[in-house]
Amino acid sequence: MSDFLGETYLLSTAPARDLYAAVADLPIIDAHNHADVKEIAENACYTDLWQIEAATDHYVWELLRKRGVPERLITGDASNREKWLSAARVWEELAGNPTYEWVHLDLKRLLGIDELINGENGAMIWERSAAILQRDDMRPQALLKRMKVEVMGSTDDPIDSLEHHQKLQDSPIAGMVRPTFRPDKAMNIFKPDWRDYIHKLEKRVGESFRSISDLIQALRQAHDYFAANGCLASDHGVEIPYAHFVDEADADAVFRKALRREAIGKEEEIAYMSYVMHEMARLDSEKGWVFQLHMGAVRDIRDSLSRELGPDTGGDISNHHMPIVAPLRDLLNRFDGNLKVVLYCLDPTHQATLATLARAFGKNVSLGSAWWLNDTPVGMRTQLEYIAGVDLLMNSAGMVSDSRKLFSYGSRHEMFRRVLCDVVGNMVSLGRMPMRVAEKLVVRVAYDNPKSLFGF
Repeated sequence: MSDFLGETYLLSTAPARDLYAAVADLPIIDAHNHADVKEIAENACYTDLWQIEAATDHYVWELLRKRGVPERLITGDASNREKWLSAARVWEELAGNPTYEWVHLDLKRLLGIDELINGENGAMIWERSAAILQRDDMRPQALLKRMKVEVMGSTDDPIDSLEHHQKLQDSPIAGMVRPTFRPDKAMNIFKPDWRDYIHKLEKRVGESFRSISDLIQALRQAHDYFAANGCLASDHGVEIPYAHFVDEADADAVFRKALRREAIGKEEEIAYMSYVMHEMARLDSEKGWVFQLHMGAVRDIRDSLSRELGPDTGGDISNHHMPIVAPLRDLLNRFDGNLKVVLYCLDPTHQATLATLARAFGKNVSLGSAWWLNDTPVGMRTQLEYIAGVDLLMNSAGMVSDSRKLFSYGSRHEMFRRVLCDVVGNMVSLGRMPMRVAEKLVVRVAYDNPKSLFGF
């Protein structure tokens, strides 16, 4: 394949290549992903390429739609083989998008398949991979070890039983997969199914909620349960990070009103969500957890996808008009010095604001990896350069895969580490730092920082 994904992949200078040699084989700390923990615990062989590369990946779905692949061959009732062959026929047309590289990296690094995906090779790659996937060393737990995953954080709802996490404690990867507390459904009072979720939470704790203090107490019980099962972080996925200071009485009035199915206004929604956000930050602060904030995603913007396929199917976008400072100011000041916060950037236009916020609030506010629509070589490079120039790369929270595909953990971390080393290597080439300092820096960002920050 000539130089495609070769030794110099994403590494443009000699210092960059030397730096990558220092981090290439470091273990992976993946503090945020959307792992299917049941799949990992059951540890069954994967069946086929579509299952491991595209069955749950809306990144792939969106690109195939762009190239005119019918929905039946993406999320419809076609067989997985039909879907893979259809994708293979247009795969060359995805070049330039990181998904093109990630999937080829997966094939090359994990399956030992070095061929280029295209219409001519699609069937051959399908057959070869099917045989390889039946080997014991291709089961989920073995793959995690092969990718040198040291520890990873799944994404879990407060009502989850965590039974699959518990099962893994008696497996060869005990201690590797940790839950992460994600209370979004309790916070999203504007959602049509919010009351249904509140009733599920009541059932989970065996209590009926009469006030917002009852809700917070139930979330505290779940928080304690997660801590007992190895959790060290929460994660919050919000469009706008509403976290104004709100009195309990005001938030309680909104909570009671919503439970009675009375209409609530936008200001009331913001008051309720802000109060819950502060309470979750307080719980994290008490336990020394990391408070992760993924913000800016405008969900389900394409009505036809949302209507026909539901959420998380490729209809989400970024919004550069999103306010950040005013909604977050009260929370960051209230917990200044007492809460470890990681901010993730979805829209590149938010990098300046987030970098200056992190700089202003010192060592307890860190910048996470370039997220989602920024999770590309150009997005990561721009973010890393901006962090270095405005905040400090030495305080970066490092990389997280944010992936639903176990197979992609290695490829996504490899891409990040190569981009990191190219950015820092270029600084060495330009005389901006000595090589010995650069080596310490890339190891800190690639491995030491996330391990220390999350307390793994």
